[in-house]
Amino acid sequence: MTRAVRLSSLCCLALVVAPLHAAASGPAQEAECAVWQRERSFARSVAEHDATAFAEHLHPDAAFGVSGKPTRGRDAITREWIGLIDGSALILRWYPAVVTLGGDGRTAYSSGPALYEDPKTGETRIGRFGSVWYRNDEGVWQVLFDDGIAPQKADAAAVQRFHDGRKAHCPAA
Repeated sequence: MTRAVRLSSLCCLALVVAPLHAAASGPAQEAECAVWQRERSFARSVAEHDATAFAEHLHPDAAFGVSGKPTRGRDAITREWIGLIDGSALILRWYPAVVTLGGDGRTAYSSGPALYEDPKTGETRIGRFGSVWYRNDEGVWQVLFDDGIAPQKADAAAVQRFHDGRKAHCPAA
């Protein structure tokens, strides 16, 4: 195959792939970044001890702890989480590492690490969360389902990796 034929083939391939990449990264990418920002805002509501903002991130019929006996409904979840929101029971920090938009464009999955610190003992543990988000009729993303894996004791290096893994901007952008 001559250099000109290879170059021509590569140009044709680029013409086919480029529109596919643009289509795949346009609206889906924007939605994934919106959910990524919303997940960060949700975590910030806990870091700032803002129960009202926390509740606004929840779908009215949300279910938390879905792999066990779930807590259902915005009000019940907010009541159950009050010790995490105000930081008295646990200092909880998390951030999204992965966000994937569902095929319907109205649901998305986010997942990432979570850092748990006991305010009384200072013991630190690391786990992971997984949340399903739903875009309501007003276009606002709200958590519909949430769960996580049991956190494990963390040493200083694991805590540092948690902090180092936080991205300032949506990785899909």
